[in-house]
Amino acid sequence: CEFESAYNFIYLEERTVFLFCSELISVEESYLQSCKMPTTASKENVGRMRNFKHKGKDQEELRRRRNDVTVELRKSRRDEQMLKRRNVKLEADPPLTESNRQNTVVVPLDLSLPAIVKNLNSSDVMCQLSGVQSCRKLLSRERNPPVDIILEAGVVPKLVEFLGRSENQKLQFESAWALTNIASGTSHQTRTVVDSGAVPLFVQLLSSEHMNVVDQAVWALGNIAGDGSECREFTIQCGIIQPLIALISPNMSLNYLRNITWTLSNLCRNKSPPPSFETAQQVMPAISHLIQHADREIASDACWALSYLTDGNTERIQLVMDAGVVPRLVQLLSGSEITCVTPALRALGNIVTGSDEQTQVVLENDLLRHFEPLLRHARSSIQKEAAWTISNITAGQPCQIKAVIDAGLVPAVIDIMIKGEYKAQKEAVWAITNLTAGGNIEQIVYAVQAGVVKPLCDLLVVKDTKIVTVILDSLINMFTAASKINQLEPLCLMVEECEGLDKIEALQQHQNQQVYHLALTIIDKFFSEGEEDHALMPDTSAGKFQFAPATQAVPSGGFSF
Repeated sequence: CEFESAYNFIYLEERTVFLFCSELISVEESYLQSCKMPTTASKENVGRMRNFKHKGKDQEELRRRRNDVTVELRKSRRDEQMLKRRNVKLEADPPLTESNRQNTVVVPLDLSLPAIVKNLNSSDVMCQLSGVQSCRKLLSRERNPPVDIILEAGVVPKLVEFLGRSENQKLQFESAWALTNIASGTSHQTRTVVDSGAVPLFVQLLSSEHMNVVDQAVWALGNIAGDGSECREFTIQCGIIQPLIALISPNMSLNYLRNITWTLSNLCRNKSPPPSFETAQQVMPAISHLIQHADREIASDACWALSYLTDGNTERIQLVMDAGVVPRLVQLLSGSEITCVTPALRALGNIVTGSDEQTQVVLENDLLRHFEPLLRHARSSIQKEAAWTISNITAGQPCQIKAVIDAGLVPAVIDIMIKGEYKAQKEAVWAITNLTAGGNIEQIVYAVQAGVVKPLCDLLVVKDTKIVTVILDSLINMFTAASKINQLEPLCLMVEECEGLDKIEALQQHQNQQVYHLALTIIDKFFSEGEEDHALMPDTSAGKFQFAPATQAVPSGGFSF
């Protein structure tokens, strides 16, 4: 994949090292735009309408959802949860040595492979075990394990065969370990393990009386399920869920429970298609239990599972909410562990893409109290997720917009528009635009008073056509509201003073027809030349614009920008 990075992350713990899979990074902005919306004016409008939830004036115009392709890229690039893990044992001997009681003989890789193949195909149990251990040592090297060379040697079927040797627990364990590390690699490497018939045997090993064998089987199945939707569905069809969940007990080793939780999360992961609703129902009780765990890793992986399950329709969101996990997700937002904050924020962000009623339940759990630190977080990715969540709340009812305003979050959103990274700025723009589209006049006036006009106008120069149209829509919403209370002149002057008018006029030359028409509409409707009415000129005393008395919608004293 042209977006794959060339580095891996290694996580050390006792005898094992978790090898993080490569993240997808540095996705071109143009590609993201093309994933989110079509490029022509007519298709942009259709795409935009489909990315909003039904609410109010234009049917599907307010609550925005992520496009499936964008979601997959975003998750693959940003998830801090591991997709696959490799079991690496750090030993005193170099990875390519064979040891015995008398001495240590260094054997080059090209000489050791024939010996491994010979031992694996031997009828002697000790030779078989020696061959499996040597294979496992090669695959457990920290860097550049020779997985493809092992595959070319044709040893995988033999390793799979040894999984069924219940009379020899050591042979089962070493074979499972070697296969786990093969399955932690590329999709081709993982499919080689699957196609060799390992999955049903691994599922059987979940019921082994030897916990180290069980743990290795859990680990291997987690790697296989994490490879993608097809492998995930195959492991589910082979009956992984019930025996996996049955392993969870209060007396279980912490490391074992971590692996089980991680594997459960991979059973919820990947879209196109997502796991079935039946699967979600089966795993939900276990995940709702695990998210309460005090261990950071267990709680984090349970959160990731919830973030995958909530990334769907309102029925899936309701399934998660009915499990009673929302208070715990909100609680985790205030923690210092970024590994829990990130997936908890994403899960809650997904929930508020649901119905207004589902959003209200989250708000009633004191969600917004935690959001100012998130909107001002040092990590841009957290700012982005937080702003995206706010944008879906401001796409709701006016009472939900009021909750955002009352929580004092609009200034933080404005700060992101001013000095945040561009991806976070885009989400902040959506938050303000949704506020102006669904809010009442008083709320729109508040946004203007808070200072949204200048940062919106400043962002009119970006190359992202979609965001430019969103900003123009926001300005039209504000102009329309000002017109209703006969306060258009102060707002026009404000836009002109922050050089917004110049930018809007320049957009009349834009190659995109929708941008052109929106800019032309603003100029013709709100900035058309005519005789000045001095009675409508704003009072600039005390350094503020004072709305002139107008309609019944204006409180006594008027609104002050």
